[in-house]
Amino acid sequence: MSERAAPFHCPYCGDEDLRPNEQGHGAWECAACSRAFQLKFLGLLAPATSGNTPGRDKI
Repeated sequence: MSERAAPFHCPYCGDEDLRPNEQGHGAWECAACSRAFQLKFLGLLAPATSGNTPGRDKI
């Protein structure tokens, strides 16, 4: 298994000062805004749904 991917920016304040959190895999904390968050991989999208989703307008 490969090394876990690390986020580059906090999803709340955008700062880059992130550290792994004690809560476990995928948990991170931001030193700038004092928030903790968790990232989770949901899976891969099927090729047919990635660009041709019904009901979605093309720009």
